[in-house]
Amino acid sequence: MQPRAPVFLSSLAAALALALAACGGPSRPLTEQAAQPVSPAMAPAPQPDHGARAAQSRPVAEMHSIEPHATLAMPHPYPLPAPAPEERERYGAIDENGVRLVAQAPVSTFSIDVDTGSYSNVRRLLNAGRVPPADAVRVEELLNYFPYDYAQPADGRPFAVHTALAPAPWHPSNVLLRIGIKGKDVASGALPAANLVFLVDVSGSMNSPDKLPLLKSSLKLLVNQLRAQDRITLVTYAGSTRVALPPTPGSDKAAIGAAIDQLVAGGSTAGASGIALAYQAAQQSYIAGGINRVLLATDGDFNVGVTDFRQLKSMVEEKRKSGVSLSTLGFGTGNYNEQLMEQLADAGDGAYSYIDNLMEGNKVLVSEISSTLATIARDVKIQVEFNPATVTEYRLIGYENRMLAREDFNNDKVDAGDIGAGHTVTALYELTLAGQPGLVDPLRYQRAAPAPGRDGELAHVRLRYKLPAASTSQLLDVTVARQALRPLAQGDDDFRFAAAVAGFGQVLRGGKFTGDWRYADARALAQGARGPDRFGYRGEFVKLVDLAQSLATATPAASHGGAPAGHAAR
Repeated sequence: MQPRAPVFLSSLAAALALALAACGGPSRPLTEQAAQPVSPAMAPAPQPDHGARAAQSRPVAEMHSIEPHATLAMPHPYPLPAPAPEERERYGAIDENGVRLVAQAPVSTFSIDVDTGSYSNVRRLLNAGRVPPADAVRVEELLNYFPYDYAQPADGRPFAVHTALAPAPWHPSNVLLRIGIKGKDVASGALPAANLVFLVDVSGSMNSPDKLPLLKSSLKLLVNQLRAQDRITLVTYAGSTRVALPPTPGSDKAAIGAAIDQLVAGGSTAGASGIALAYQAAQQSYIAGGINRVLLATDGDFNVGVTDFRQLKSMVEEKRKSGVSLSTLGFGTGNYNEQLMEQLADAGDGAYSYIDNLMEGNKVLVSEISSTLATIARDVKIQVEFNPATVTEYRLIGYENRMLAREDFNNDKVDAGDIGAGHTVTALYELTLAGQPGLVDPLRYQRAAPAPGRDGELAHVRLRYKLPAASTSQLLDVTVARQALRPLAQGDDDFRFAAAVAGFGQVLRGGKFTGDWRYADARALAQGARGPDRFGYRGEFVKLVDLAQSLATATPAASHGGAPAGHAAR
């Protein structure tokens, strides 16, 4: 061994010389030396932060011309393993609705939900090769992503209610009750004048192709839809907030487009101060009788100022009293705060959408602009009373964070979801009819007495809603007759497709209530119910089911669907 000592010492001396040479060069500021956060595996690889301070004030095109700093490193005898990706996406925990005995709880009450963000976020995760965490899958948002061909109201009301019955595909002895709501259509040209304030996150976390650049492209699609009577304001926030574009008529498309082009990412994220300034701007340009809305576009990664989830939600709840609503547009991967985006939209009487590509931006801001912007009914609540003579058990599929107390239904001070022009809303209950085996043992001593003369009814559906300018609710009710039950094969395309989507979502969450039903079953049912599929949404869904099946096959732990509830990133 001794003859090798000089070689070892000379190698060590060379290494030390290299290290000293590196130390002799000009040192970088501490802010540039700090390690960058580790990105999740699914996110695009982060770009080097060379010359970050100088680049923050330059256009994106110029940033690519910055020369990288040369670095020297100690030689290492073995390759270092890649660091494990840090999962920073945040989802609200979902405690899946369970089976309820009609004898114990005959009434179910919940708020409608018009959010669709969970579906496009699930699509993004699947396309990235990931089985979505269970808490990322909100079945009601998967259902409501798709338009359904429900008949429009013909009685002067803002929406119509439709019910249908057919066997549950995963439990043929059980029955699916579909409640479908169709808002009256309003052509975009007939909408009231709009006062829109876009609150745009331009912090450093938005410097990714699927964030600020996609956001800018999506906004430009909307600009083409603006009319002369519409006003648009751009408020930006990063380390500080500012009005990037004062209230501008929709006819001045050149000025609006130029302001969008000048948006550049850099800095920290002071989201709370941005929200306050956006509401202030909306109030200054308030249009009586018009559409007054803040649209928050961000990845939700607030890290300066008020960052507490409850405080931010309370702020938006207070601001909505001013008559200005708030909707959220989610962007990006890796650090995405989905829980914040969904809950802020709920608190602001708006809708939550997630934009993962420009096609989705077109869907939200062009194809469905009327339902995105124009509210036709507020605080819409649904209450279903089940007949104990004909129904022994029920389970509401989805809507876990929309549940209300029974007494909230008649309390006009309790907030609920709003319906936009042309919106369709779908809810599904799985029912166990009398005489069929259930999941819960029946009571021995406290069976509810059947209502006399109601043996032909399964349920009574009631809805409360307020007209946009009203403070008092109105009531609408529908009786669900047992004779409406049809074989699943005879159900319309909308019913069968909705059942396929609901089944897929449940399997993706782990399949707690779907037995041996699999992705292949969801695919077959959806494929046979595509119908006209004008926009191709249903065809895309079939492909996503195929992708989920492939990922589940490659990931044995996810063979029945997504990660178990509670395994979502916090």
